[in-house]
Amino acid sequence: MSKQPLSFQPEHDHDHCIHEALKKARGLCAERKQRLTPIRELVLQLIWKSHKPLGAYELLPALADAGFNSAPPTVYRALDFLQTQGLVHRISSLNAFIGCPHPGPSHQGCFLICRACNSTVELESAPVQNAIHNSAAHLGFIIEQETVEVVGLCPNCQSNDPSPAQREPE
Repeated sequence: MSKQPLSFQPEHDHDHCIHEALKKARGLCAERKQRLTPIRELVLQLIWKSHKPLGAYELLPALADAGFNSAPPTVYRALDFLQTQGLVHRISSLNAFIGCPHPGPSHQGCFLICRACNSTVELESAPVQNAIHNSAAHLGFIIEQETVEVVGLCPNCQSNDPSPAQREPE
């Protein structure tokens, strides 16, 4: 079996991801006495349709097709709720959102982002977080927000986009 993260596997079953994400979201919202409204659930489902971060404006046509108000404030309110509940993460460099594979416990995001196809994987980031926090503490710096975004090429895109060492000189 391949050691690649799930989203970097072309045969990956997104339907399973969507089903599990919605199941976890419903459970967490019930436990926290929060309302997972139909529009919030739809936005979460749309985000989980692929492992590529989606911007708010990319979600608007699907909301309109489903009969919801497709004004930007509507989708931003849903995204804000999902982010507050830890169900999605914001990828700042792309101004987009991606589903959190392990919602519940509060954690910071550490992401591998393919620059060619935009597939994104959230990593277990405890070792990275520890290194960042130790370095910050050594400098007397107090961290208020932390997201690590690492850009490169996923295994599927590496053969299509030569590394800098393989590129022709300009």
